[in-house]
Amino acid sequence: MRVLVVEDEKRVAAAVRRGLEAEGFAVDVALTGTDGEWLAKENKYDVIVLDIMLPGINGYRLCANLRERGDWTPVLMLTAKDGDLDEAEALDTGADDYLTKPFSFVVLIARIRALLRRSATTPRMSYEAGDLYVDPNAHQCRRGDVEVALTAREFSVLEFLIRRKGEVVSKAEILENVWDFAFEGDPNIVEVYIRHLRVKIDEPFDKASIQTIRGSGYRLAANGG
Repeated sequence: MRVLVVEDEKRVAAAVRRGLEAEGFAVDVALTGTDGEWLAKENKYDVIVLDIMLPGINGYRLCANLRERGDWTPVLMLTAKDGDLDEAEALDTGADDYLTKPFSFVVLIARIRALLRRSATTPRMSYEAGDLYVDPNAHQCRRGDVEVALTAREFSVLEFLIRRKGEVVSKAEILENVWDFAFEGDPNIVEVYIRHLRVKIDEPFDKASIQTIRGSGYRLAANGG
């Protein structure tokens, strides 16, 4: 899952990013409303976490602009303000939910997951490929009746692959959707996580669900291997 955080307070933005990445989300951050609007136009996100008081374009205007052009990505607004009128304005401009600062990170994650469950951009709440079952909301992976424990990043890689089961996805696509568009580390990190997944979801069950397509990327077999 990919999240855009538009927040001008660098300390808050960094903390939210770290927390979301620890939960397995790919996170892009914009420090101005103008940059946030550009990123939202250029990339597809599952959720946008949007501060109201921003330099450039404020959160109300940014959200309204998204809706006017037909972008219905779920928006969770963050604000230091408090009061019924501010909450009403957030919802009236097209936001799906709001959260007042200071907020509990546990609540932020719960609100994001609730938006994902309700979102039309998440057409299925669980995914299957043969006897391989993945439930993103419950953070659960099973082979048949056997539950497989995965780290947050392993789970995110597998979730991306199973959402695109039967299709070849490139290493760049995996990096962009599971890490972020500005990833500057070693792209071979994808190979490391593919290997981790094979050790956990394939080898113990005598399966070969994750296939390497030489020169192109990887494909999760639609039948689960």
